[in-house]
Parts: sequence; C-alpha cells; structure tokens
Amino acid sequence: MPVYEERRLVMQDIEPFYNWRHLYISEEDEHSPFYGREYNEFAYTHTIYNYFIHPQWDDFGSENLYLKILYSDYHYSFAIIEMIGEWNDCIENDIMTLKREVIDFLIAREINKFILIAENVLNFHSSDDCYYEEWRDDILENGGWIVALNMPDQTALEFKNAHLDNYVHLIENEGWRTFQPTHLFNHIDNMILKAIDG
Repeated sequence: MPVYEERRLVMQDIEPFYNWRHLYISEEDEHSPFYGREYNEFAYTHTIYNYFIHPQWDDFGSENLYLKILYSDYHYSFAIIEMIGEWNDCIENDIMTLKREVIDFLIAREINKFILIAENVLNFHSSDDCYYEEWRDDILENGGWIVALNMPDQTALEFKNAHLDNYVHLIENEGWRTFQPTHLFNHIDNMILKAIDG
C-alpha cells in the first residue's frame, strides 16, 4: 500500500476518545462552545493536509487543527480536550483562534484547569507567546494551569524551543485512557502541586 494511502486511512480512522461519552457529551452540554452541534457519521468533510479526518472532531476555525472536549467539570473547574492535526501559530495563529473560540468560552464558565491531550498533534510551528501568556494570566489567580499530555517528541521540542513550556506543562502519561476523567484530573493536579512545592 502506498505511504500516502496508508496515512489517509490512519487519519480518518482516528476518533476522539469515546469511553467517557456515558459521562459527558460536549454537544449536549449547554455550557460548551459546541452545544447543539450535529455530526454526519457518513460524510467526511474536514481535512488535515488534504486527508479526511473522522467527523466527530470539532472544527473551531483552524485550517489543520481540530479538537474534541472529552470532559468538562464545572464543579472542579477543569476540562479535558483532545487535539489532532498541525498546531501552527506562525501562519495560522492557531493559539489565538483556540483562545478566542474555545478557551475564553470555558474560562467564562469558570474552567481554569486545562488538560490538552496532544498525542495526535503532528507538528508545531511557533510565533510569539502573547496568547499563551494571556491564557496563563487569565487562570493563574484562581490556581489554574495548562497541561499538554503526551505531546510527540518533535512537537514537544519545538514547543520547548519557543519557551512555551513556561506556560504549558508538558507531561507524559501513556495510561491516561485507563483513568476516569476526575481521576486523571486529580492525578495531574497532584503532579502540578508537587512540582510547584518541590
């Protein structure tokens, strides 16, 4: 099988993590920026690098980066967001779009701790850090934090080279799918607290 066909098949087969859907569905959450969104399971319309992706991924205005809010907890003030694609701040200013279209919406509903599942973020291209700084400053007063979980090595290296790990904690946890969402949050929250105290 040609490499380009193999990649196309892999991209459209990657679904957002669905084992928590009995606990939370973003399109049914009236506090979600994707409330009321409908999905056509038979038509693939969104693409990354011209390869179709699974229709359950949510478009938030970026050309090659998509996401799914896997879980939001308004009592404990955290959200878990899975991402897929190319994160391009240099040309597309994806961080501005993400901040304005999704993050600001959640912050307004008192979410201040963010877990970004980043293992399917294929590439990262940096620009300046102003929106990362703004995001951190918006949540820091209330004890908030931002974590990127399982970012691929090359993507994480680019992230570090741009010094964005000053704003976003890069954490590895290959077993995150075995956790319930509140357990994953507690596990990461404890890691952050130990890092701050240590």
